[in-house]
Amino acid sequence: MQRSRNGRTAESRVPADPRAGRAKQRAFMVAALPEGDDLSELRELLRTAGVAVVGQVVQHREHPHPNSYLGPGKIAEVKELARRADANVIACDDELSPRQERNLEKELDLPVVDRTTVILDIFAGHAHSAEGKLQVELAQLQYNLARMRGLWTHLERLGAGVGTRGPGESQIETDRRLARDRIAALRRRLGQLKSSRAVMRAERERADLPQVALAGYTNAGKSTLLNGLTGAQVGVRDRLFHTLDPNTRALRIRGRPYLMTDTVGFIRKLPHQLVEAFGATLDETRLADLILHVVDASAPEDDMVEMLRAVDEVLEEIGVGDQPRLLVLNKADVIDADRREELRFRHPEGVLVSALTGEGLPALADRIEEAFRATLRPVDLLLPFEEGGRLAELHDVAGDLDRTDTAEGVRVRGRVPATVAERYARFSVNGAAPASP
Repeated sequence: MQRSRNGRTAESRVPADPRAGRAKQRAFMVAALPEGDDLSELRELLRTAGVAVVGQVVQHREHPHPNSYLGPGKIAEVKELARRADANVIACDDELSPRQERNLEKELDLPVVDRTTVILDIFAGHAHSAEGKLQVELAQLQYNLARMRGLWTHLERLGAGVGTRGPGESQIETDRRLARDRIAALRRRLGQLKSSRAVMRAERERADLPQVALAGYTNAGKSTLLNGLTGAQVGVRDRLFHTLDPNTRALRIRGRPYLMTDTVGFIRKLPHQLVEAFGATLDETRLADLILHVVDASAPEDDMVEMLRAVDEVLEEIGVGDQPRLLVLNKADVIDADRREELRFRHPEGVLVSALTGEGLPALADRIEEAFRATLRPVDLLLPFEEGGRLAELHDVAGDLDRTDTAEGVRVRGRVPATVAERYARFSVNGAAPASP
């Protein structure tokens, strides 16, 4: 309180801070690109990580500068522009080498983060399961191992002679050794979790249920599609990399059960450390019978093609490039008639759907059933009445069956997976399961 001129007390008025309300982290984006100046994806990554963007600069060059990412003249320009924009961090649209990162920080007098650092930070914030947290920690340690800097240089071995010998191992060497030990421990724990996952997967495979995996660019609507097809209530958010842990739900199409799994989304320049660390999670995609490649159809065609290419590259990297695949063009509810016609022309093999409104989902279910129908084998079986449990199992894996009660037992005709046909060969009317047509 302060005393006013007439002797009465009044509330003290503190001048407003002109910088009040500004974001805690304010990033200035930089990139070295052969052409174009679109940094929208890096901007979205920073937004997801909780960082405000205050400006950007793109230098057009065939390859980034090997020592400093940007050229010397452009660095001086960025330093001045970042100062005017009140930025407190520089974000680069590529993965930097340790040398590039050190030189940029020295020249700009600001912390520098690259694209990989931002992605790893997002993963660390979105990981909830024990396995997801271990996978993120492993990826972070692998990335940071080569970027550790020696801060305790006074402990290093100085040389030969009296008074020049240090305690032996420098602090940076100690840190790296501890990091390598931690990496080895994390890999052992992830191996144990992978074994547990393999046991659960074996139980699912024993049921002979067709397995469908959802793969695609991050934020393409895979989780919403999983909910729309299966009636699940998986969490959905409009942000990148919201789903890290695989979610498996049951799907029924005309009585036949399927298993559908939602997996981690991909992105351009996905860090190799993440692909390696999330190997156990990506196994769900690797072992699926059919992959639904989900893409955001509302994106401009050039961007959509880049997204398709980025996902194809990751699928090739994990060894599923030849896996049966079905293209799903999602978000039909936000595109106009001209875009729909363009999609039919450019991607005739795709299925246009809206996971949010349900448009096109019946047609997608038909395409899934059609993809699996070719892998089924016809059976003509006679099951004794005492084999009621086997008859129930057949209904589970085959869906609709043609059933006739006879004096000898239940006559069943239908189409089942090949492994099921072999298992029921002794009940075949002809003495063996018929060959596939």
